[in-house]
Amino acid sequence: MIQFIIHYMAPMMFVGLIFFMVIGYPAAFSLAAVGLFFGLVAIELGVIAPDFLGNLTYQLFSVLSNDLLLAIPFFTFMGVILERCGLAEDLLDGFGQLFGGVRGGLSYAVILVGAVLGAITGTVAASVIAMGLISLPVMTRYGYNIRHATGVIAASGTITQLIPPSLVLIVLADQLQRSPGDMYIGATGASIVQVLLFMGWVFILSIFRPHYVPALPPEARTLRGWPLYWKCIRGMVPSLALIFIVLGTIFMGLATPTEAGAMGVVGAMLLAWMNGRLTWKLIYQGMDMTMRLTAMVVFILLGARVFSLVFQGVGGSHWIEEMLTSLPGGVVGFLIFVNIFIFIIAFFLDFFEIAFIIVPLIAPAAQALGIDLIWLGVMICANMQTSFMHPPFGFALFYLRGIAPKTVKTRDIYMGAIPWLILQLILVGLLIAFPEMVTYFLDKDVVQDLDSIQILVPGTEGGSGLDSAPSFGLDSPPQFGQ
Repeated sequence: MIQFIIHYMAPMMFVGLIFFMVIGYPAAFSLAAVGLFFGLVAIELGVIAPDFLGNLTYQLFSVLSNDLLLAIPFFTFMGVILERCGLAEDLLDGFGQLFGGVRGGLSYAVILVGAVLGAITGTVAASVIAMGLISLPVMTRYGYNIRHATGVIAASGTITQLIPPSLVLIVLADQLQRSPGDMYIGATGASIVQVLLFMGWVFILSIFRPHYVPALPPEARTLRGWPLYWKCIRGMVPSLALIFIVLGTIFMGLATPTEAGAMGVVGAMLLAWMNGRLTWKLIYQGMDMTMRLTAMVVFILLGARVFSLVFQGVGGSHWIEEMLTSLPGGVVGFLIFVNIFIFIIAFFLDFFEIAFIIVPLIAPAAQALGIDLIWLGVMICANMQTSFMHPPFGFALFYLRGIAPKTVKTRDIYMGAIPWLILQLILVGLLIAFPEMVTYFLDKDVVQDLDSIQILVPGTEGGSGLDSAPSFGLDSPPQFGQ
């Protein structure tokens, strides 16, 4: 029995963790408790030495001293400020008037504004709540199908997960030990394809189900010509300026994600001040939300380090790597299995827990198979979008349920999410089939043929090549005294 426990301690740790998470015990404490319990058992059974747990202090200190994680509170605070600064109202009103004359015009506006807000805020809650409060009453008033309306609002909010400067991309870059800038660049192509898939679905509905997405009546389109264009420009220019401050400085190498996040906070507060929305109450709400989210992330990460240290000590990393690298189908089989597993586990875990628990376990196997970790990270991020759209556990659906009128049935919200969930899975399939969607935008490694390298030594007077020793203009060796 003891030998059985020693041999299968790593799988037992994993099953124990899943059990505590499923019954609803907090993730951070589940990770730490399971890790410490099995660590003590492993010491008693002689699997690891007592001194091995001394590494825990270094692991925890590395979390608290990680400068990259400072970007999380900055982007969170920026998202809360922008959610209430009036920017979303201006964008949705302008784009809604601009596209209102075509079928599905309001849906196109919601998708585009969701992408813009995603490129500014980096948080799902801010996008879903802002667009739900503004767009849902308008869409229902003008006859949009309620399932489609709730689905497009929730899905457009989850684009934030994939569009830089997503918090998920920052966390994945940290866990995969890759540059956040490269992760942002790699996610650019995938996020563009996601937006096009969403807009393509609206276009299909406008042809086969035109009554689901009617055009706005002429009396609803109060702005035309130059006033309409000016309203769109007035909403887009501050957005583009903030996108450049946050993303442009990162892509150009002028700022780290943490520095860009700090500048984004200043820009968001200026934008709120320009719209007359900057108050002490707003700042307090932003600080409160930032404190809660940052504390949650840090505690989950501390618990994950306790768990992963013991898990590696009992041979868990080798068990995971051997299991994943021996899957049939090679790289494609590995990617399909990992994405199915993450899709299922996302019913129970949120994206921070998946990033801190699951990703460090599968990264070594991916490296052993020669998979580009930027490609893997973007693919996992696209997959984790679905965790916000899963009926009935998706957080985007919870946010929408919280702000939707009581006349909107919860069943309609859940049913409306399914087509958009399928579109997100189609994106994951496209990323597996066409890795160039991610890798094309990254810097290519320069490959040098070593056989083509020649070292030429210039000849000296009276000889050429290496036939004579080089002269340095000295008739006799220098004298350095006694």
